[in-house]
Amino acid sequence: MATIAAPAEVRRGGLLARPLAPTGVWSWLTTIDHKRIGILYGSSAFLFFLLGGIEALLMRTQLIRPENALLEPGQFNALFTMHGTTMIFLVVMPLSAAFFNYIVPLQIGARDVAFPRLNAFSYWVFLAGAILMHLGFLMRTVPDAGWFSYANLTERAFTPSGSVDFWVVGLQVLGVASMAAGLNFLITIVQLRAPGMSLMRMPLFSWTTLITSILIVLAFPVITVALVELMFDRLFGTNFFNTAAGADPILWQHLFWVFGHPEVYILILPAMGVVSEIIPVFSRKPLFGYPFMVYAVASIAFLSFTVWAHHMFSTGVCRLNEPP
Repeated sequence: MATIAAPAEVRRGGLLARPLAPTGVWSWLTTIDHKRIGILYGSSAFLFFLLGGIEALLMRTQLIRPENALLEPGQFNALFTMHGTTMIFLVVMPLSAAFFNYIVPLQIGARDVAFPRLNAFSYWVFLAGAILMHLGFLMRTVPDAGWFSYANLTERAFTPSGSVDFWVVGLQVLGVASMAAGLNFLITIVQLRAPGMSLMRMPLFSWTTLITSILIVLAFPVITVALVELMFDRLFGTNFFNTAAGADPILWQHLFWVFGHPEVYILILPAMGVVSEIIPVFSRKPLFGYPFMVYAVASIAFLSFTVWAHHMFSTGVCRLNEPP
């Protein structure tokens, strides 16, 4: 009597084969393949790039002539806030993650990233954080305190609506996604290189990915602390940044820029790695000074944590030769 195979299984030569892989949309929703996740990151980055571009066009149209009435001041501030946040956290960072996912395992000879399910988790959490941040548009309560959201503009007394709450929680969720991805690629590059591929034999793009991952792991906890403190001020009445209760809003600026200056290099180092791969390939010449390039990128990462104060000159913190 013939045996009927299960619907999701195929019998080959009397042996029960592995279940058939999902197809269609469901295959993209459940994928843990690093190439597909890279494509998802890249597609999402492109969509948010279009959204951020529309926001920029509206702002530029408002500024095209004096006394233009296209946007009200509050609307302009909201677009300024969301454009900056979108381009940094929802365009450039996921675009880098797209290249990390698609290229790095191929360059180092790994079958996949170290934790494929964590990789998929980081993408879907990123998408959830991006959607959560933009829910303010649907509820007509868009944050308007600037993409840096300096205290005490973000305190409940100055921004009583829930707009900043969407911004804060959305960034916290995006931070979870970034930390998961950063740890994943850090471990992947350190542990899953092909036999014989020492660190100093890696392609430079893999080096920039490694150093960018280290920056993410070290920098994002700082902004997470600042966001948690701001959330507690707004929702639970604490006084981390409330000047009326004797707090110092400069604390927010310190925390933001201790994260924000390394974030500059989180954004630019992957692009440097891309250029350092493309030029040698198409010029058909090896990269000149490879070890010095590696040391330079590592030095940039180290120095990026030591110079945040140059973002704070206007606060008076960095005044020199002050008269007695």
